[in-house]
Amino acid sequence: MQDASAKVRVIEGSLDASGLRFAVVVARFNAFITERLLDGAVDTLLRSGALAEDITVVRAPGSFEIPMVVSQVLETGHFDAVIALGCLIRGDTIHFDLIASEVTKGVAQLSLAFSTPVAFGVITTDNLEQSIHRAGSKAGNKGSEAAQAAIEQAQLFRALAEFGARSTDADAPAPKG
Repeated sequence: MQDASAKVRVIEGSLDASGLRFAVVVARFNAFITERLLDGAVDTLLRSGALAEDITVVRAPGSFEIPMVVSQVLETGHFDAVIALGCLIRGDTIHFDLIASEVTKGVAQLSLAFSTPVAFGVITTDNLEQSIHRAGSKAGNKGSEAAQAAIEQAQLFRALAEFGARSTDADAPAPKG
């Protein structure tokens, strides 16, 4: 009996960043953390085959501004993927909840509105210690993880585009002659 999965078509991305162009939108606010996230993202992109000249860092004032900046970056059509990095640390007011919600919704809406992947690397923590852990300590580096997601998504989008092009060619009527 033949393995049923042998006939299943699988389309997936890879972690090869060669030939891809990336924008990394990083918030300046909480720079002690966001610079570590940025270092992790850039290191991952380079180790995965991206060239330094194919990585553009765009600095936003804070996390609230990230969706607006990502929108402008996407409008250029110049990048294969965008990585959004920021750090929100809970305080004594609802400000944290409002900003975290709006940044998340804004980036999610942009990722759906454009045909360019947007990876979300905005960390939301209760305190500075948790932020440090997520920016390269105990919990890994969430900037690096966002870069990996961006690479894989960009490659997946390319694979889907190639699949669509082949499917369209295969479905076209044969030339008469």
